[in-house]
Amino acid sequence: MPERAVIAARPAPLPDPSGTQPAQRGTSPDIALIGIYEISKILTAARRLEITLANVVNVLSSMLQMRHGMIVILDPEGEPDMVATTGWTPQIASQIRARVPQKAIDQIVATATPLVVHDVAADALFEGLVDLFEPVERAKVSFIGVPIKADTRVIGTLSIDRIWDGSARFRFDDDVRFLTMVANLVGQTVRLHDLVARDRDRLIAETHRLEKALTEEAGAEPQTAVGIIGDSLPVKRLVATARIVARSNSAVLLRGESGTGKELFARAIHELSPRADKPFIRVNCAALPETVLESELFGHEKGAFTGALAMRQGRFELAHGGTLFLDEIGEISPAFQAKLLRVLQEGEFERVGGNKTLKVDVRLVCATNKDLEQAVAKGEFRADLYYRINVVPLVLPPLRERPGDIETLARAFLERFNRENKRRLSMSDSAVAVLMRCYFPGNVRELENCVRRTATLAREAIISSHDFACDTGQCLSAVLWKGSAPKAAPANQPSPQPPAPVPLAPVPLAPIPLAREPLPMTESNEAAGLPPNCPGTAACTATSPRFTEREQLLNAMERSGWVQAKAARILNLTPRQIGYALRKHGIDIKRF
Repeated sequence: MPERAVIAARPAPLPDPSGTQPAQRGTSPDIALIGIYEISKILTAARRLEITLANVVNVLSSMLQMRHGMIVILDPEGEPDMVATTGWTPQIASQIRARVPQKAIDQIVATATPLVVHDVAADALFEGLVDLFEPVERAKVSFIGVPIKADTRVIGTLSIDRIWDGSARFRFDDDVRFLTMVANLVGQTVRLHDLVARDRDRLIAETHRLEKALTEEAGAEPQTAVGIIGDSLPVKRLVATARIVARSNSAVLLRGESGTGKELFARAIHELSPRADKPFIRVNCAALPETVLESELFGHEKGAFTGALAMRQGRFELAHGGTLFLDEIGEISPAFQAKLLRVLQEGEFERVGGNKTLKVDVRLVCATNKDLEQAVAKGEFRADLYYRINVVPLVLPPLRERPGDIETLARAFLERFNRENKRRLSMSDSAVAVLMRCYFPGNVRELENCVRRTATLAREAIISSHDFACDTGQCLSAVLWKGSAPKAAPANQPSPQPPAPVPLAPVPLAPIPLAREPLPMTESNEAAGLPPNCPGTAACTATSPRFTEREQLLNAMERSGWVQAKAARILNLTPRQIGYALRKHGIDIKRF
């Protein structure tokens, strides 16, 4: 009778007939710990699942001296859907799938327990497949297989084979224990890949459905929404999409630069939806620390922390049946992302300090100006949360991409100012022309502030071009962005290019990113990474002076508190180059 068991008895160690050393007393604890560590690194890497599983098998074969490892992942019908072995490549994937020991795999899946076969040559489960295991002379080949589980369901198997001398029994219980741990890790990884794949497929299907509905119903309804002003094509398309999206309960992610009106579109989606008579609750995630944000969203029980004198409902409870708008969703911490994911997935949560599970029905609308794809790649934002909130993405264009809306928005803001202040101001065509030439890096918010500031300081009933700050050299946009206005060129000639930045010998100064530090005093917008027409009016006199190498170096040192390493980062140089430049220009280092 062939020897077959779940876990074999403990045998004595034997020398390896092939010259290698697989006949040790099972897998030693040190080797097992190192193997688990290396396998965990492989499973957390961002690769295709087939390649990840093949790398796991390679570790089992190389580090742990296990021969011919194989991972088989089953499809819903129980057939091998994915097979990874030592030396797996996409070219030989179909050939490997045809050589799976199906009977042994079926027994492991049916019993959901490990399987140990001491001699595959004498076992009926491997009839016709003995050549797969390459037996060594005077030695026997044993098979060890364990189930791969996701929760309680068997989704595949992990198997290896070992060489042992048939004259004595070999210890397999340590190998079974180790392979079971590896199989648990593999099962969780496969489950995570399946969840991400299903979310991605659902996102694609939802996007296609909405695009189809938008194509069919474009122009069927008036392209206006409460509070949204604009006649440009991008705005009309967004409003049409918002009308269709509002009918469902799908999560919406609003993306765009700061000041483009993301909260306005979130409110419009709520008011166009069947939830319009329910609450619209908004939360700025970047304005609150993590502990306070958790209490704000989930609420807290009395005595949950110091100062919690009474039970308080969270924003999720307050938004029950309505819409919850989470602004700056990209700024929440990874720890809080996991807590938020459960609410979005199950609709359940507990108040801080409580143990009662609450269930809510909330339509989620999120907004961010952060590159979430890059944040996911860096590990700063969870991929599963990204797919949950990015069901229907709406990208709001900046104001510079829809200049036709500037006049409409400006006159609407002036009318609102007149109503609030009981005045009767109007705007001349020359004033509108000034606004049309502006760049507005702050988008609609900056345009509104510009109109309100000009209307507040206007001395006459008609606002002209001379009433704007650009005419007196006090344009806030120019001061903020250190821009320089190019001279107007004839209609038949292109606008002149701004001068090149002044280099700091021997290494040229690189542009300083806006997101890292305040902009340095450079002689052109192009050097600062901004369009050359900011603020874009010929009347604007706010221009940046020319700075020498010494002055640029002094400016960087002052801004960095005379820390050479920080000044080097500002100027995109190395600390050694900063030291050379300081000595060259005779600048003494200030000591604090």
